Order: sequence, then C-alpha cells, then structure tokens
Amino acid sequence: MLRMKERSRLSGTISVPGDKSISHRAVMFGSVARGTTRVDGFLPGADCLSTMECFRKMGVEIRQEGPTSLVITGKGWEGLKEPREVLDVGNSGTTIRLMLGILAGRPFHAAVTGDESIARRPMDRVVRPLRLMGARVEGRAEGSFTPLSVRGGGLKGIHHQSPVASAQVKSCLLLAGLQAEGITRVEEPALSRDHTERMLTAFGVKVKRDEKGVAVEGRQTLFARDVRVPGDISSAAFPIAAALITPDSRLRIRNVGLNPTRTGILDVFRQMGGEIEIRHSGEWCGEPVGDIIVSHSSLKGMEVGGEMIPRLIDEIPVLAVVATQAQGETVIRDAAELKVKETDRIAVTAALLRNLGARVEETDDGMIIRGGTRLKGNRCDSHGDHRIGMAAAVAGLVAEGGVTVERAEAINVSFPGFEELFSRL
Repeated sequence: MLRMKERSRLSGTISVPGDKSISHRAVMFGSVARGTTRVDGFLPGADCLSTMECFRKMGVEIRQEGPTSLVITGKGWEGLKEPREVLDVGNSGTTIRLMLGILAGRPFHAAVTGDESIARRPMDRVVRPLRLMGARVEGRAEGSFTPLSVRGGGLKGIHHQSPVASAQVKSCLLLAGLQAEGITRVEEPALSRDHTERMLTAFGVKVKRDEKGVAVEGRQTLFARDVRVPGDISSAAFPIAAALITPDSRLRIRNVGLNPTRTGILDVFRQMGGEIEIRHSGEWCGEPVGDIIVSHSSLKGMEVGGEMIPRLIDEIPVLAVVATQAQGETVIRDAAELKVKETDRIAVTAALLRNLGARVEETDDGMIIRGGTRLKGNRCDSHGDHRIGMAAAVAGLVAEGGVTVERAEAINVSFPGFEELFSRL
C-alpha cells in the first residue's frame, strides 16, 4: 500500500531507473552473443529479473556484480541449452514475445508460461508468423494463449506485414529471422519502438531499415559489447507529469533515454503547453540520452491519436491524469492496444479517474477527459498494473486529501524506489 499526499511543490534533481525495454534486450542479446557483455544501469525490476532467470535456465552464466550491474558470458546461439524447467516469464509480455523468437530457432523443446495477466494476453500475433517460418508452437486456443510449447529449428525467412505497430512482434520475428535461412522482413502500419534494431546493430548485426519496415539476413552472429542503460522515459513520464501539474514545481531528470520512437509523451506535453527543456548529452549503445528539465505549467486539452500512439502507448494512463488538470477537453483515440496490456488500461484508467471525481468517458479505442477538475482523494487499486499504480500516485499529488494506492507492490515491476524518490522531492 502506498500513500501519496497532496503537495504544494516538487523540486530537485533526480534519476529514474534504467530503461526496461533496453534492459530486457541487453540480457537477451548478451546471452546469445559470443563473448562477455557487461551491462550497467540494468533495471532490477520484476519483469527484467524474469528475463534473466529464463536465460539462466537455458544455461547462460549471468553474474550480478551489483543491483544494476551484470556480467553475461555468451557462447553464441548454440550456447543456449534445452531448459529442464518451464520458463516462467512472470508478468512480462516483452520477455515472452521476444524469447519466443529466440526459442523458435533453437533445435530443442521449451515450455513457456507466465502469471494470470500473461495468460490473458494474445500470443497468436507472434505464434502465427513463427509457424510460417517453420517453428512448432502449441498452446491454449491453438497457440493464442499460454502456456506454450516450442520446438524450434529449421526456420526460413518470411515477409510479414504486421496488422499492429508492435515492437514486441517486430523484435520477435527479427530474432527468429537471425537464425533462419534467407531474409526476414517486417512491415508495420506505423513505426514502433526501434530499440531492437539499434542494439542489434551495436552487437554487430547488419540491419536494413527503410520507411516501410526492417529486414535482417539469417545466420548472423552477435558479438558481445558493453551496454550502458539510460533512464527509462516511460518511468520519467511520472515525475514529469507530477511537476507539470503540481504548483511551483521544477525538476531535472538526468540521463534519460530520448529515443525518438519513445518521446511522444514529451511532444504531447509540450503541445498541451508544458514547459519542458531537453539537454542532449550523447549516445549510449546507439540510444540518444540527455537531461529533461520540467516546470509547472498552465495546460490545455488536445486530441491525441494516429501515429503518435505507438510513441506513448505506455504513458497514456499518466497522460490521462494530466488531462484532468488541463483546461478544456482531451481526446485519446486509436489506442485499442491498451485493452491487451497488463490490464484493460482504457477501462481501468477511466474507472480510476472517475473514482477521484474526474469527468471521463470511455470510447472503443480511447477516452475523452474533460479537464479543469479538482480531484478528490480516495483509495485506488493498481489492479496489479505498475503503470496504473503510478498514475494513481501522481493523481494523489493534486487530489484533495491525497490517494492511497492498494497493491502498490506492482510498481516495482518497472520503478523500484518510486515511493522513496517522491518522498525526497
């Protein structure tokens, strides 16, 4: 349980935990690379720890030298061994979908499962193309849901046109394609996160990209390298949102990843009138990094949809909180993908805000938020979803009487130390 009291000011210089997406990939790519990969800034959240344990079960030596430092001894694709135990991904959709791409090319059997949330999330979007490549994948509802059984090997490259813009789908197929004969190409309706393409390039893989999609040629080897993980922009979104709506606030957030496929939330906050300054400081493993300086601002509502949605899909719950404090109406559309996250984030976010006195209307693919609302404190349930829990906590900063977040332990999935950080501001 987390208690967040109403605040009159937030100020200071902070850092946020390492990027979850990059941490997952650093472990996976280091595990199938040749040589020793050192990772600094690793996110020791529950999801990334699930990834680490899955690859340990496949025989990879991963040593933790500190809470955020790893040393991974990779022996190439062939270094992975058939696991004796079921691979349990916990609550991590990234772990299961990307790992399926790796398992699809390995000549052994593996069983994969997760928690109740994972059991509800659709896997057919990766299972179907993997079967077309030659992998044998079985599971509930013809492979649509966990638990899944994978027997890999003997893959052939395919040209896949994904109906959704999904970095998980794209990454899964590229990882399978690296083990296949021929070329694997993935096209999407809009550009999704490109962490996989950037990191594969850093690990020595030739990746071909153009306006329509991305392709890799099979039988490529990854070579180990050091990885420095920047702060997670999706985690930074919460203190950014908090500073924007809390009076007299000014925060500096150091060394945040500024990948342009992830910074949609900054663009939207600025269009709403947010005072946000970016100071770039360089690149880490192909990822742009810099400091974000944010001040309390007078905000106005706007419409958010189309190609912007994949660039801020994880930040929509906290965007909705900010919208309650803006003047006018905010419309979020084209976000039906939120229904198959850890929770149905459209329904859960709308219910959370109504519970605090906000005026919110759900739609089939988003929501309409009428701003200028003085929120009223209440008890809120995270529903086991880390981003819902943090969104509720940010709302507590401006809610009369504060907010109590139940099942707040879910926040540790992506933001260990969240409560401590806000207590210090």
